[in-house]
Amino acid sequence: MAESSPYLTATADAYDALADVYADFVRDSLDRLPLDRSMVAAFAELVRADGARPVVEAGCGPGYMTAHLRDLGLDAFGVDLSPRLIDIASRDYPDLRFEVGSMGALDVADGELGGLLSWYSLIHAPPSELPSYFAEFRRVLAPGGYLLLGFFESEGGPVSRFDHKVTPAYRWPIDELADLARKEEFVEVARMLREPLEDERFRRGHLLLRRDRTAAMG
Repeated sequence: MAESSPYLTATADAYDALADVYADFVRDSLDRLPLDRSMVAAFAELVRADGARPVVEAGCGPGYMTAHLRDLGLDAFGVDLSPRLIDIASRDYPDLRFEVGSMGALDVADGELGGLLSWYSLIHAPPSELPSYFAEFRRVLAPGGYLLLGFFESEGGPVSRFDHKVTPAYRWPIDELADLARKEEFVEVARMLREPLEDERFRRGHLLLRRDRTAAMG
């Protein structure tokens, strides 16, 4: 993926501009989301059981989810486009590693990782870019490695653009997102749809996937 993609620059600039406000808004957001936490806990348990290789949070923002992965026993680090968010993450969680970078071009060797978390970070990618992201996720994950996606689900509609409070984003049908992953040798393990809370606009989707061991061997 071209690192000069205009939407990457626009996304980084938008999050830089609102970094402090955004960090304050999301920092304790998991506290009231038991169903969301359950998917992350299952992801962490599966990664640990499969050998506990390192895990990246791709699009880590201010780092609170990377820290949560650490608290669940994973060797986790974070990558994000926004230098300002990476500064906040490094300040708030100085014991963890955070890097400025694109989740479409991770500075990770082939097959190095046991897991990858994309928690509402793919939402800003134009639909045409998603296959290249899944290809990159497959590259960095070890055969059998786990991928967990958190995203806004389209509730029976097609892929649709909406006015995210930071920068434009997309809602996805869960089946279509799963199909894109399948084309890059990911096998679905589990899915969860959660209806919006009173102060949320959209249904939340969660997909837990695994890089196919058989395809890697073939």
